[in-house]
Amino acid sequence: MHGPPLIGWLLVLLCTGAGVYCLALARSAPSGQRAGTRGEGLMALGMAAMALPASAVAPPAWWPWLFTAAFGAAGLWALVRRHLHHAVGAGAMVYMALAMVGPSGAMDHLRHMGGTGHVEQASQLGQVHQWDQMDQAGAMGSVVHSAPGGLPLLTGLLLAYYTVYVIGAGVRLVPGAATAVAGPAPSEGPAGVLRACRVAMGIGMLAMLLAV
Repeated sequence: MHGPPLIGWLLVLLCTGAGVYCLALARSAPSGQRAGTRGEGLMALGMAAMALPASAVAPPAWWPWLFTAAFGAAGLWALVRRHLHHAVGAGAMVYMALAMVGPSGAMDHLRHMGGTGHVEQASQLGQVHQWDQMDQAGAMGSVVHSAPGGLPLLTGLLLAYYTVYVIGAGVRLVPGAATAVAGPAPSEGPAGVLRACRVAMGIGMLAMLLAV
């Protein structure tokens, strides 16, 4: 994940803790909830892996494609089981994984697929062109930023969805509000911690989408 390394490591800790708890809770959960709880745990661990700061841990070239395949399959399975929220989460993970493949990833792919001669020349020409652009931007008093890897409209829709989800699920964590909004529901014990983990995962998804 791109962004401040501190934010990335905090997300790694948050998602890892949520994932480990969900997987541990799935062992004692009722049979009807076991699969969903286990899926949330695996989703949280996948988020932790994706949140690793790119400046501290250099991911291999096949890393985004592994996420795409794994969470694409998870999303299809969630649709089959009619778990819409899990399907949206898996789709968001696939989207962020594909957003990791940018112009630099394409250049690395060319280096591995074709010989190095033409690619090295293209790289040198690209570097000269980049230096010219930086000089022009410096004269104008501006800073050159890399292009975003995602689609702004899709990113905005996902941000809106998870914002509403986090607010709604967070309100239900309040004991009085949980009874008024959704009827009697246990807000303490393992069930309450599981809801808190879901809210934490939603907040983590918001932070990761902001870094796309």
